[in-house]
Amino acid sequence: MHVSYNHPMKKHSYITLLLIIPISLFGQTKEELNQKLVELNSAKDRIESSIGDINWKIEKVKLQLIHSDLVDMGFPTSDEIVHHKALSLAYSEKHEQAKWVAHIISPDILKGAVTRTNDFRIDTLVTTGSTVEADYFIKTLNDKGDYDYDGFGYDRGHLAPSADFRWSKTALSESYYYSNMSPQLAGFNREKWAELENQLRSYLFRNPESQLYVVTGPIYEGEDRVIERSVNKVAIPAKFFKVALDLENKKAVGFILPHEADIQYPIESFVVSVDEVEKVTGFNFFPNLKDEACEAKFDPKEWLPDVSKGDVAPISAPTLPRNHFNTVDAKLYMGDGSKINVVGQVVSTRRSQKGNILINVDKQFPNQIFTIFIRKEHIANFSYDPEKYLKGKTIVVKGQVNKMGGTPVIYLEGEKQIELYTN
Repeated sequence: MHVSYNHPMKKHSYITLLLIIPISLFGQTKEELNQKLVELNSAKDRIESSIGDINWKIEKVKLQLIHSDLVDMGFPTSDEIVHHKALSLAYSEKHEQAKWVAHIISPDILKGAVTRTNDFRIDTLVTTGSTVEADYFIKTLNDKGDYDYDGFGYDRGHLAPSADFRWSKTALSESYYYSNMSPQLAGFNREKWAELENQLRSYLFRNPESQLYVVTGPIYEGEDRVIERSVNKVAIPAKFFKVALDLENKKAVGFILPHEADIQYPIESFVVSVDEVEKVTGFNFFPNLKDEACEAKFDPKEWLPDVSKGDVAPISAPTLPRNHFNTVDAKLYMGDGSKINVVGQVVSTRRSQKGNILINVDKQFPNQIFTIFIRKEHIANFSYDPEKYLKGKTIVVKGQVNKMGGTPVIYLEGEKQIELYTN
């Protein structure tokens, strides 16, 4: 092929090619070039091996630092404590699972790329013996050489989630000890509980200079329920807790979630102070924390960025009068034709281009969970301007719950359907 070196682009490409190929290689035989290639690849392998060794030493030091930080912060109870490299726990023989598991979410997860190991195994450091595979399902080999699984209805739910350790293969593998498992309904484990775990990890993306001290565990209520088919009769928790501390910024938060398969409430409905979790569990989290003021307060918006300014948590259902429902439970009556009383706080109002008034209760657009709709022709049936007067007020609205774009909605025809709520 003829190349004109007078063309500026082609001349530039030719010079670049000369820079890439060492001049010393020109004139060598094919055998000499192959030998050179072998030598270079060998040198590359030695460098990569050396880098791998250094990375392992770095990871080992980081794991030692994490263990040291956990010890320095202290543990919730004085039980016999099982220490692994990246997490520590106290085991409840009565319930056949951990009372609590303490670990640290490190900023290293921002660059972590270790994938799930799924190496579930017995924790031999638990002196009374941890749970085993047969506590969750029976696995048998069929004629085709495949395994058939007979599950007992519960996931092996991680207390310290594996994704929190994706920067270290050693740490991630430790999360698969059965001592870190608790029986969780699939809908709970894979939905709302997973959402909470994701929210705490996302905190590190917004605060990459920090690390989170996290303690997680089960809560039992009343007489213990157990998985009858499990060999160790594993107890089924009624609730789960999680507390987190950002020591760098002196912020802390707690969560208590009901162990239910289909939780309709937004995650911010379960935010509490660390002090509140201590009251419920009887544990003393972060006992060596010098300034405990952060354990008494929390700001959901710092931990849950999707919580819009001005949003509020739905009113607790048990606190409402008979035949009154909050904005989450209202969805249960969507389209069934019955008239109910819905209670909540008006957080936003707006008038559409067609003159209709839309009122969002508890959560603003686009995350609305309950809407009141007043058609333009019905606005005259109000002695006040609903768009302005109702904003910020806690109300009771009565009517049939319909569906509008997936959101529960009550259509109002007059002010008799709505009143201020006083408890």
